[in-house]
Amino acid sequence: MSPDRRPSAPAPGLRRFTRPRTPRPETCELCGTPVARDGHRHLVRTDERALVCACAPCALLFDRPGSGAGRFRTVPDRYLTDPGHRWDDEAWDLLQIPVGVAFFFRNAALDRLVALYPSPAGATESELDPATWQRVLDAGPLAALLQPDVEALLLRRTHGRTACYLVPVDICYELVGRMRLLWQGFDGGAEARAALDAFFAEVERRAVPVGRQPATAPAGEPRP
Repeated sequence: MSPDRRPSAPAPGLRRFTRPRTPRPETCELCGTPVARDGHRHLVRTDERALVCACAPCALLFDRPGSGAGRFRTVPDRYLTDPGHRWDDEAWDLLQIPVGVAFFFRNAALDRLVALYPSPAGATESELDPATWQRVLDAGPLAALLQPDVEALLLRRTHGRTACYLVPVDICYELVGRMRLLWQGFDGGAEARAALDAFFAEVERRAVPVGRQPATAPAGEPRP
């Protein structure tokens, strides 16, 4: 039986990637300090599942679980891949994702996985039984490393091969917003496909094979 899929309205954190850009400078949403439009850090406001822009000092304040009573969590800056793990067609079919890209993150408040995928309407959530996702994702080592709310498992299925990355959750929402802006026609169109290829090329460039990553990711270091 196919899962119940529903397009969801852009979450507060996603709106920053779907609204038109304005010349207004970006600022830290906690202290008001100006930050670079590209390359600044984000926090997850866990009670609203929203992204918040942050300067480096504020990002450091919420880098550890439990800081600030858990209301904010700093999005880490690590990218991991597991080149030794290969997904077969049966594993992908069990996920029942109708497109070739999806991301999964653990919602700490609900204590379960949430699965989303890009669509012309924005982020679409799959309602497949989370136990099925867990069984499939646990086949590789990346799921055990996933930090709730702030990191995601990002999957892409191309030419019969599924690549899986552990990434900051904010880039997944950035991808959803980019696809929503560029999508044309039934299959997305050439511009959306080119943007998707460029996005995953950058993820692949930054991803470190699991087991070779440093013990902790530097919280205050801006992204290149």
